[in-house]
Amino acid sequence: MAIRIWHQSFTVLSDLGAYDQALRAHFRNVARPDTEIHLHGMQPGTYRSNYPGDDIKYSALQYLHGLQFMAAGLNAEEQGFDAYAISTLPEPALRDIRSLLDIPVVGYGESAMLTACMLGRKFGVLVFIDELAELVTENAARHGLSQRLSSVRHVGFRFSDVLAAFSDPRELIERFRLAARGLIAEGAEVIIPGEAPLNVLLASQGINEVDGVPVLDSLGAWIKQAEAMVDLRRANGIRPCNRGYFSARPERARVKEVFAFYGLAERFLLEQPAKEMTA
Repeated sequence: MAIRIWHQSFTVLSDLGAYDQALRAHFRNVARPDTEIHLHGMQPGTYRSNYPGDDIKYSALQYLHGLQFMAAGLNAEEQGFDAYAISTLPEPALRDIRSLLDIPVVGYGESAMLTACMLGRKFGVLVFIDELAELVTENAARHGLSQRLSSVRHVGFRFSDVLAAFSDPRELIERFRLAARGLIAEGAEVIIPGEAPLNVLLASQGINEVDGVPVLDSLGAWIKQAEAMVDLRRANGIRPCNRGYFSARPERARVKEVFAFYGLAERFLLEQPAKEMTA
């Protein structure tokens, strides 16, 4: 039975032609034949440029942009998707979104960390937004995995370098290997290549280890976890927790009223059409 996954990126995908195309190809390669992954990004005009990092390096701005992730999750459930997948390392509003939805919700960073724990004793994370190191460390603690995190380091290049490398990745891959060796020296037994564009680039070039240490395909882990959660739901009806402050699900009508009160319902709810499925 087919699975429909709503993918939600922190980028405006229409601004990132090479990455968008590579992402679709990667999903087709990793997902099961009957899994449909529908790509969604942020609304056009969300950022001043095609680079979200100038905003999401600030906690307050990331919180505000997280409202789009919350609305997208509501849209995904109401449009009949089987799972909602947050495809960005910061995982904005992940805990809050889980409290709003009944369908499985998976996070890119959490999926990567949990999978890494099955591949080695400690994992390290490489990022190209310096400020995300603090957030990733805090997210690892929130997921209960602080003791499994060796360190978070800057990878030594930027978002724009990754986009340019889709046409010629050789130099950037060598720079990645150098950064990975720094993590390995600090005790990492698994490398998580932080943000999704870097993950896609490395996976497209078959980079899955450095000096015997696995380089995780974080997006692959994210897809497989989404598929597994849907399978579990269908097999035995397992659902998310629905009690307590962080998990109790508010009435959907009231959620929509609150979005409307803040002038967000008309702009965000049920306005994002599903794009071409990629897998």
